[in-house]
Amino acid sequence: MKVILKQDIKNVGKKNEIINAADGYARNFLFPKGLAVPADNTNLSELKAKQNSEANQKAKDLENSKKLAEELKDKTVVIEVKGGNNGKLFGGVTSKEVSEALKSQLNIDIDKKKIQTDTIKQEGVYKVSLKLLEGVVATVSVHVKAV
Repeated sequence: MKVILKQDIKNVGKKNEIINAADGYARNFLFPKGLAVPADNTNLSELKAKQNSEANQKAKDLENSKKLAEELKDKTVVIEVKGGNNGKLFGGVTSKEVSEALKSQLNIDIDKKKIQTDTIKQEGVYKVSLKLLEGVVATVSVHVKAV
């Protein structure tokens, strides 16, 4: 019997996948627990519509990310940190501080996990990569000043 899985099931299949399941397994386990639905015309058309809307959403997200990457290309963020006379910082500048500076100065909210940088320990201007989506990477200049 062909069924559409509603969630991932170990050793069976992934969510929204159409599989061939034994009749008893489908009727006695998958359907009562709400893990699958029969692969009839209505459920197949719903699945198709859902996949189309997800594809459209991914395309919009990709387009928005590319626009954001283009906007950020020439932007500079200034971060002031306590430091010594020789340009060394007390502590360092992490991706969390870069994320907060982007939010406060450019009004762009980017998760710190998407910022790829090592801890900055000297004052100066650094290029920081922002991984917006898979395949879309933006670069921002971070100017670190010792105060």
